[in-house]
Amino acid sequence: MSAPRTISVLGATGSIGASTLDLVRRNPQAFRVVALTANRQARELAVLAREFAADVAVVADEACLPELRAALAGSGIEAAGGAQALVEAAGRGADITVAAIVGCAGLAPTMAAIEQGRIIALANKEALVSAGEVMTAAVARSGATLLPVDSEHNAIFQCLQGNDPAHVRWITLTASGGPFRDWDMARLHAATPAEAVKHPNWSMGAKISVDSATMMNKGLEFIEAFHLFPVGVERLRIIVHPQSIVHSMVEYRDGSTLAQLGPSDMRVPIASALAWPARMDTPCEPLDLAAIGELTFRQPDELRFPATRLAREAAIAGGAAPGVLNAANEIAVAAFLDGQIAFTRIVQCAEEVLARGLPPPPTSLDEVIAVDREARVRARETMEPAR
Repeated sequence: MSAPRTISVLGATGSIGASTLDLVRRNPQAFRVVALTANRQARELAVLAREFAADVAVVADEACLPELRAALAGSGIEAAGGAQALVEAAGRGADITVAAIVGCAGLAPTMAAIEQGRIIALANKEALVSAGEVMTAAVARSGATLLPVDSEHNAIFQCLQGNDPAHVRWITLTASGGPFRDWDMARLHAATPAEAVKHPNWSMGAKISVDSATMMNKGLEFIEAFHLFPVGVERLRIIVHPQSIVHSMVEYRDGSTLAQLGPSDMRVPIASALAWPARMDTPCEPLDLAAIGELTFRQPDELRFPATRLAREAAIAGGAAPGVLNAANEIAVAAFLDGQIAFTRIVQCAEEVLARGLPPPPTSLDEVIAVDREARVRARETMEPAR
């Protein structure tokens, strides 16, 4: 039996972290946990750290460190807190680091993991949306392997294996279309947060569910795909696939199209990353295509859902544009969830912030964070109360 692979999970108490640790729990001989991190969930983190005998547990909010230390007393597990502790945990050089910290708080830890030159299972959107050029340059320098965990990007990664990207005609990201895909503009304008977070296929947090409803999530994934797969913007496209069974497709120059199909369960793409280049069992039910009956596809409607157009334009512009888009969208989504703006104002706000002009392209992580901070200020200035 081969030695277990060491693994760190950055964002252990979130949905990606929970799915990852479920797979580790089911394969105890295959992995040894090095580091687990959380934002403020000290007690929950301590329970996980004890269960998996982690070397270190870290809370991002240092105010929660006393609670974490108390919960880990007598375990022999190191407890730490604060932003620098997150970076140090990520830099411990685990064979696999699952980067699942949400938002810009995950940028520095993800970069620290990349600099170790090991495998990064990437689930932090900001890493490639806001810091694409900076992150990909770090990957090239360190020799790290970036394995995408998003179901769409993981599907593309699988469909590209053993093939030359020069032979790719199209990379197609599929989108469920979200809960409002059949709504007209009047209904969209009146959509409530409670309606927006009810995704028809996936169980996700509020922010990403709203992003799915606006199609911004697919737009951000388009930008990620641009950085992950070097085929050029002109060979990337999006198609709406309501069933979420085909997770993405790659069409080659000879007319062959390879598609990756699977259940709507994040443990499938996570398992692909954890076991790569091999495969591992998951508890997911196999697809029953006869029961599913039919798979349908249609073009996205960028009049009702302009987020994908905006993201494509940001990818083409490059530099600071994707980071500004991401930050402005986060502020607008939070305002919508708080009842401050209408659903249709979310993407309008992001577009207005982009139209105000862009800072110089960021060349370091500090500059990426500065772009993010300024875009958030501008987004708050731009928003108006819902009418």
